[in-house]
Amino acid sequence: MIDIRKLKELVRLMVENDLTELDIRDEQETVTVKRPGLHVAPQVVAAPMMAAAPVAHAAPAAAAAPAAAPAAAKEVLPAIESPMVGTFYATPGPDKAPFVSVGSKVGPDTTVCLIEAMKIFNEIKAETSGTVEEVLVKSGQPVEFGQPLYRIRPS
Repeated sequence: MIDIRKLKELVRLMVENDLTELDIRDEQETVTVKRPGLHVAPQVVAAPMMAAAPVAHAAPAAAAAPAAAPAAAKEVLPAIESPMVGTFYATPGPDKAPFVSVGSKVGPDTTVCLIEAMKIFNEIKAETSGTVEEVLVKSGQPVEFGQPLYRIRPS
């Protein structure tokens, strides 16, 4: 059984660092703490380590494979991904036009959005050349590290 003080410390660290999931494993126990979204109470799952754990993880992966097959038929364009956890902003200000929109040409140094993390606004550059084909996130939405923000057709 996990010590409640340890659990409270894990939840505090998640909130302070704006994490949505934390998974810790050792020889005696496994602790997974998940927060589905902002302003939602954390969901905690604690279980002893068992040899059958890899089998449980393999089943969801197998179930996800058929769902991915229809998506494979659609052309998958490269994405500009979020380099951090934070809040996505498509515009430099509330009354300003978006940095880029569908059809915009971008180069490696083109600013495509802002991501606010810990009260700091970070300019995100395209780091590639091409045309914006799809905007995947709405302004004001929280984003995760590695989450696709834009789909780009390379030029």
